[in-house]
Amino acid sequence: MLEASKTSTIGLIVNPIAGMGGRVGLKGTDGAAALDEARRRGAHPSAQERVRTALARLVAAGPALSMPRVLTGAGALGADVARAAGLASTVVHTPASAASTAEDTRAAARAMLDAGVDLLLFAGGDGTARDILDVVGDRVALLGIPAGVKMVSAVFGTTPDNVGTLAARFLEGHPSVRVREAEVMDIDEDATRGDRVSTRLYGHVRSPYARALSQHAKSGSSLRDDVALEAVCRQVAREMAPGRLYILGPGTTTRRVLSALSQPSTLLGVDAVLDGKLVGSDLAEADLLRHMEGRETSLVVGVLGGHGSLFGRGNQQISSDVIRRVGREHLIVLASMEKLLQLSPRTLQVDTGDRALDAMLAGYLPVRTAPDRSIFFQVRS
Repeated sequence: MLEASKTSTIGLIVNPIAGMGGRVGLKGTDGAAALDEARRRGAHPSAQERVRTALARLVAAGPALSMPRVLTGAGALGADVARAAGLASTVVHTPASAASTAEDTRAAARAMLDAGVDLLLFAGGDGTARDILDVVGDRVALLGIPAGVKMVSAVFGTTPDNVGTLAARFLEGHPSVRVREAEVMDIDEDATRGDRVSTRLYGHVRSPYARALSQHAKSGSSLRDDVALEAVCRQVAREMAPGRLYILGPGTTTRRVLSALSQPSTLLGVDAVLDGKLVGSDLAEADLLRHMEGRETSLVVGVLGGHGSLFGRGNQQISSDVIRRVGREHLIVLASMEKLLQLSPRTLQVDTGDRALDAMLAGYLPVRTAPDRSIFFQVRS
């Protein structure tokens, strides 16, 4: 832990293309082909705004925190957003071209490691975390601003605001923060595009941790979950009203609903059902909004094990516009009791990128755990 009186140094690395594939229905932007496809579908960068949110919260720590020195990459790699946040920064890496690459991330991390930063903040997803892990190992405290599509690692804060709070507390030596070994994991994008889940542990890093601010690594479910989940998913399928559109989020839980309807599904995509029939598969945000026109809609989602995430991790196609049009009262959440009891803290998380919507979703929501059985669970942003 740092001494409160010490002027600290942070590294800041932004992956400017992180998260671009989410709303347009891709499973990430690893590789040039995926990035080109995201742009073809009209994707726009969003990482800078999420970094701006985190840094604003860090700066707002005010007199409790002596403003740190910032080492960063040129332009969109970090210097632009640091300057906008009012933080003086020193550029330690300049990309060879306007399109920064994974090698630029590694080169910036290497320079920050050599400079002895106290904390390395990065904005991206699991792929960015892997690139930095390759360079720094467990020699630098690492904290991720969630900005990607795939974020199953434990190195991230739950929201950009919470990352800013956690970073400030870590740098000031707040007693609520400790340093833990955090898993860096990743999902194989090629496998997910083929509707297969392949998750791998790549290693561990040192990361600041506070119970309500830090994300846990994704966890799986046990066989004991299956019976109750199967039954409640069949019940949801039976209860679907004629003429009403049902949007089903990614995951094995919602796949059970489609299986009960004898309909195909995309394991990691977003599907739509009308009158018991699949009317849209692996849909992007624009597709969902088009299907919703003139129709009352319900949204069926599962809970991401370990995270407790409802929105903002791997289901960015279900955007703030989609959720707002559906309405909180037409949200159907499915999860096993065992999965809920394993969450720490025992809350559900939302990170839609829309503060007003996150506030609207906060509070208590019913989670259906078995036929005719629900538990009210707290939602936090």
